Amino acid sequence: MIDKLEYFIALAGERHFGRAAERLGVTQPTLSAGIRQLEARLGVTLVNRGSRFQGITAEGERVLTWARRIVEDVKTMHDEIRAVRFGITGHLRIAVIPTALAVVSRLTTPFFERHPGVTFEIVSQTSSELITGIEDFEIDLGITYLDDDRLGRIDRQPLYEERYCLVTTHGNAFSDRESVDWAEAASIPLCLLSHTMKNRQILNELLGPAGVPFETVLESNSMIALIAHVRTGRFATIMPFRSAEVLGLSDPMRTIPLVNPDVSYRIGLVAAKRDPRPPLIAAFWSEAAAAGLDQ
Repeated sequence: MIDKLEYFIALAGERHFGRAAERLGVTQPTLSAGIRQLEARLGVTLVNRGSRFQGITAEGERVLTWARRIVEDVKTMHDEIRAVRFGITGHLRIAVIPTALAVVSRLTTPFFERHPGVTFEIVSQTSSELITGIEDFEIDLGITYLDDDRLGRIDRQPLYEERYCLVTTHGNAFSDRESVDWAEAASIPLCLLSHTMKNRQILNELLGPAGVPFETVLESNSMIALIAHVRTGRFATIMPFRSAEVLGLSDPMRTIPLVNPDVSYRIGLVAAKRDPRPPLIAAFWSEAAAAGLDQ
C-alpha cells in the first residue's frame, strides 16, 4: 500500500506518467498499474485520464493530503529506528528565502560538526514556495519571515531580527554618510530583488510610501547578481545587515544603516506540525534554538 501511495505522490508532483515513473525508477506500466490498484482499493478515481495525464480528481486531492502524511509518518518511523541504532543521520532539505541564504551556514555547519552522518540540500525559494513545500512535505525545514499570516498551520521558531542597510561604493551618493533615510535611498538608482519576493514587498512599502515613485535599474532573484552590479560602482542595493556581514563586503563597498523609519522583521525556522517530529528535524530544531543568531 505504501508504495502505491508513493506512486500517487510522484505522479501528482510530476503531472506526467513518464516522468513520475522515471523519478521512482519503475516502468510506466508498473506506475499505471499501481495507481489503478490504489483506486480499486479506495473505491475512488484519483486521476483524470485521457491519452495523457489530465489532472487529479477532487477525491484525489483529499487522498493526496493523507498520502503525504502517511508516507512521511512511515519514513519517520524508519528514521526513529535508525537513530536509536546509529545516532542522528540522514538528508535534510532546507528551503531559505534569498535574504537569509548567507546566514544558514551558521546553523548547518555546527550541526554537521555534531552529526557528521547528516547531509544537506539548501534551496532558495520565495516565502510562498517555501510554505507550500512545507505543507506538502517536499521540504523538511524553512527559514523565512515570521510576520506572515500564511504560517498559521506551521510550527515556527524565531532566529533573529532582519534590519536593512544601503550597500553602495565610495564616491556614490550618500557613501560618506553614517546613516541614510529610506526616502533618500529611494532617490537613487537601485538594484533590488524581484517583485515576487517578500523582501521586495517590504522594501516597496518603505521606499515608496504614499505612492512616491522610486527607480530600480535592475531586478533579480539573486543577491549575488545584485552585489555584482553594485561592485561596478554604478549602482546601490538594499540588503539585510547579516547578509552583508557574512558576505564580507569590503572596500570600495560600504554598508550604511537605513533609518527613518528604523524597522526590523523577524526571521525564523518553520516546519510542518508533527508529533513526534522526525529525529533529524527535531535535532536541528532544538539546536537552532540554542544557536544564538539573535546575538
